Amino acid sequence: MAVSTPTPTKGADAHPTTVNTTIDLAAEKLTTGLGEKDVPTTDDTTAGTRTSSCGSDATTTILSTSAVQLARLQQLKDRYGATWSSPSDPRDPYNWRTSRKVCIGILISVGQLVAIMSASMIAASLDDIMADLGVGEAAAQLVLSTYFLGLGLGPFLVAGVAEMHGRKHVWLAAQLFFVFWNALCPVGNSTALMIVGRFLAGAGASAGVTLTGPIMADMFRAEDRGMSIAIAQVLPYLGPSLGPVVGGVATQYVRWQWTFWIVCVFSAVLTLVVLAVVPESYTPVLLRRLKEAAESAQAGGPASTASRLGPSWRRPRLALPSGYLALLGTNLMRPIRMLVHRPIIQIVCTIIAFDFGVYSIMLSTLATLWIHRYGQTKLVASLHYISITIGCIAATQSGGYLMDWTYKKLVGRERRRVQLAAVGGQPEFRLPNFVPGMILMAAGLFWYGWAAEGVVHWAVVDAGVLVFNAGSFLLSQSLMAYQLDEFGDHAASAGAATRLPMYTLAFVFPIFAPKLYDALGYGWGNSLLGFLWIVLAFPIPLVLWVWGPRLRAIGRKDGEHGVASL
Repeated sequence: MAVSTPTPTKGADAHPTTVNTTIDLAAEKLTTGLGEKDVPTTDDTTAGTRTSSCGSDATTTILSTSAVQLARLQQLKDRYGATWSSPSDPRDPYNWRTSRKVCIGILISVGQLVAIMSASMIAASLDDIMADLGVGEAAAQLVLSTYFLGLGLGPFLVAGVAEMHGRKHVWLAAQLFFVFWNALCPVGNSTALMIVGRFLAGAGASAGVTLTGPIMADMFRAEDRGMSIAIAQVLPYLGPSLGPVVGGVATQYVRWQWTFWIVCVFSAVLTLVVLAVVPESYTPVLLRRLKEAAESAQAGGPASTASRLGPSWRRPRLALPSGYLALLGTNLMRPIRMLVHRPIIQIVCTIIAFDFGVYSIMLSTLATLWIHRYGQTKLVASLHYISITIGCIAATQSGGYLMDWTYKKLVGRERRRVQLAAVGGQPEFRLPNFVPGMILMAAGLFWYGWAAEGVVHWAVVDAGVLVFNAGSFLLSQSLMAYQLDEFGDHAASAGAATRLPMYTLAFVFPIFAPKLYDALGYGWGNSLLGFLWIVLAFPIPLVLWVWGPRLRAIGRKDGEHGVASL
């Protein structure tokens, strides 16, 4: 990119300035001598062995990593009243074994797989649902789309409670809620129950979508964020193809009601496994427990509820219920406040919302294309969703590692530019992945639309679908990492703010999609969406690269940014 690396202007972005000051102090402490427990071990010791052969570059790398890690510990201490004993403290989720992190990431990502499967599973069954419920195509699309509305509103509660009490128990409760309402949806062939049940099931499933990224950010440092997102996304993006295939098989060989009950059994088993093996990973909650244990040891008794809920909780014991509700209200309102007062959220959610809205149109109409225009069976039509999954997995897996590589390169270039070894990264360093994503998405829309319009060979149509989805998920992966970098401990709230317009469009777009294609055909219908995408998205990388730090600073409150992490 021909533009210089973004740097915060004085007074425009207070957070990087504060972080770099802390890093400078940590670096000075490191060079003047640290206590034994402060010195990072394992990886840093290995790096130290290389110093003699690599010279000053290796020394600079050790200084950079150690200073940033020490700065993070100090920031945690300032923010939560407790911190880890050293950068290598095994209780810190950053220092858990890689195999443990990967195992946790896979299990939690399966919850997101369930959510995505459920969104698309009934797509191949819509004709049978219309016949059994006695409704038209618009009402059937409403049954499918209300699930997305639940996915959009559910994160407000999920994120708010998870940032008070941690990830694990909120995730478990939401999964049970999802199982209950998803099992009720097909009971009695009631249109009203189907619509309400799909909405509430979507609200429960939203925990899988909302918390997967933040849980991975709890365990992986910023320099490994691309890899962590790639791990978390490898299974969920089987959903777009696995859901319709399972739904098509169930509809053709059993009944469409089993598309709901199969997911419920799978989700119930997953919930039991997570309950047994997945620990809490949210650093603020872990540090509050650490502080509570220390206070308990000093006082000789149990610590107060105030410790468990953090420094913002300072209420007399008799005022516990009202104090709790006030704190809960603050957490529940945080995503709305971010959406209203943070321009950076508004920009990100506009792009992601339109992206996901178009994706939901494809998700809801792809089976219909193959059944009505190509004359294929429901089962064969459902197999074309595999092209969506291939595009998603190819983009997220290659994109994750490419993102980490470019991020490290840009951090190194920034250090050489400002001549400060301990400088950290910026969210804008995630943007190089955005550019190929937005181009591929536009190309895929035109490709898929005109291939379907001409009723050409199925492989050509599927190739256009693959290209579109590769671009869509490469782009969304970049913006997810951007948000995780910027919002840190409140990434779940930022994700909730982003998902409200995202799933609102996913609810609305499929409802008018049949009329769009009836009026314009697949060619001009998708071309219209492609031209709108070009106007909306193509200027964004330049805007964020140049003005990103200023935009991120607008409306920011204390604590609404990431803790320094290399």
